[in-house]
Amino acid sequence: MSVRPLPSPTPLTAPYWAACQRGELALQRCQACRSFVHFPEPSCPYCHGADLAFEPVSGRGSVHTFSVVHRSFAPGYAERTPYVIAWIELVEQVGLRAFGNVLGSAEVQIGLPVEVCFEELPGFGRVPNFRAVPA
Repeated sequence: MSVRPLPSPTPLTAPYWAACQRGELALQRCQACRSFVHFPEPSCPYCHGADLAFEPVSGRGSVHTFSVVHRSFAPGYAERTPYVIAWIELVEQVGLRAFGNVLGSAEVQIGLPVEVCFEELPGFGRVPNFRAVPA
């Protein structure tokens, strides 16, 4: 059994990972134009403002696109197959997407309502994934 690689927080991404450890999904938000930015950037891609602060988001959204991985060569993932990896369109802003696994649902489809959940990654802590919203 191989071990999954651990995230490597940088000064830019450390607030994101700190929020995950608290059980929150927090994304950068430009203080000038109020747009959310994800993945973390040093400046706003919309207005080029430099004042970006991490703010909690709901973690609710829907599956924008996905893939079911049946065979993985990535360390620590072969034992998890099959698994679903997806881009999730978050409700806070059109075009705002987060990337993660969709856990516990064999019936993933585009448009499926999901919510963030956190998985404990040994040696690191909580990492965000998603699960279907109960009907």
